[in-house]
Amino acid sequence: MAKFELKLPKMGESVAEATITSWLKEVGDPIELDEAVLEIATDKVDSEVPSEVDGILVEKFFKEDDVVQVGQTIAIIETEGDDDVLESSAVEEPVVEEEKAAEFVSQTISAAQETVKPLASSEDRFYSPLVKNIAKEEGVSQEELDNILGTGVDNRVTKNDILSFIENRGGKPQQVQPKVEAPVVQNIQTEKPKQAPAPVVISGEDEVIEMTRMGKLIAHHMVESVQTSAHVQSFIEADVTKIWNWRNKVKDGFLKREGENLTFTPIFMEAVAKALRDFPMMNISLQGDTIVKKKNINLGMAASLANGNLIVPVIKNADQLNLVGMTKQVNDLANRARENQLKPDDIQGGTYTVTNVGTFGSIMGTPIINQPQVGILALGAIRKVPAVIETTEGDFIGIRYRMFLSHSYDHRVVNGALGGQFVKAVKDYLEAWDSNREI
Repeated sequence: MAKFELKLPKMGESVAEATITSWLKEVGDPIELDEAVLEIATDKVDSEVPSEVDGILVEKFFKEDDVVQVGQTIAIIETEGDDDVLESSAVEEPVVEEEKAAEFVSQTISAAQETVKPLASSEDRFYSPLVKNIAKEEGVSQEELDNILGTGVDNRVTKNDILSFIENRGGKPQQVQPKVEAPVVQNIQTEKPKQAPAPVVISGEDEVIEMTRMGKLIAHHMVESVQTSAHVQSFIEADVTKIWNWRNKVKDGFLKREGENLTFTPIFMEAVAKALRDFPMMNISLQGDTIVKKKNINLGMAASLANGNLIVPVIKNADQLNLVGMTKQVNDLANRARENQLKPDDIQGGTYTVTNVGTFGSIMGTPIINQPQVGILALGAIRKVPAVIETTEGDFIGIRYRMFLSHSYDHRVVNGALGGQFVKAVKDYLEAWDSNREI
């Protein structure tokens, strides 16, 4: 018999670890090739880890809520064959000791230069980003964090450990008093102490609902975005009558030929991709005082999940897709989002985001920028309205299909002219739709 080491696979460039949310197999259970063994969660997306072999699960190295690094062995699967130890191939190369030492020295030097030291892992104790975020939000000091008794592997502090600590001390955040050798006048004049949120009065008839893990992450990202970017909005109304009539004419034939439903979303995505190609300074990110101009146009597409949350899968190189390819990408990502089948790489690398608030009946919205991008476009509901139609023979009133486009952008790097010109370009592409277009 051979033993196969099931390792945590690489899940994208920015994902270094994951939390085990549940084991789908127990020791002694048979496992088939590509069958899911456990479920994991990152700060990006929830996913499953499938087996790369047929066999029997003989050993598990981690429990639920444990944090696992990419490349670590999660479990051992016994397979038919020679008595060897086989390793999973879909893992990231382990970090060599020299790299770990260099990284630790760099972190130590950086921490020593700060007046107020951030929460950090030590040489002999690692804290996951989730634990450090909870500690930061709840005012847990480094000393307190180091004294928490960890129940994870190698005495690691888990999410439950720190939540239990916070609950036992009353759940009140403690203010950390930094050591300041000399008074800094400008900090005293400009920095305002954070006010604690107003307490919520709970009566006996109220229902208390714990936020989901994803809900907490979304809330954190939204607040972080508002605190990071100077949000400004531009609104414009587009006449999409030509698109409405054209889609009604071709959608049945498209479904029969391609096996895909032709919705309005890929049509709008195509227009946005063209506008980004015309205005590349909307396809950027801001890193400190440096602007990073993105080479690829990767469109994020906000999609609803079954639990009511939203996720943003990414259409890579959207400007290189024709309408058929765009439709297949949109439908595939939307379907897998609803079925919780997205992979971490599916939601990474976005350079601009589109959200369809019209799905829920809203005619416009003021969406929050998806960091580190600098813009997001909200598509309003398509409405049948009376409108003035200009012709060479004069103006007249007619029934038209119209919608609002709401553009939120980061005013630190995108001024009103660029923000307005971009959304107008999207409108112009939509209104110039070829009613005789073939696909």
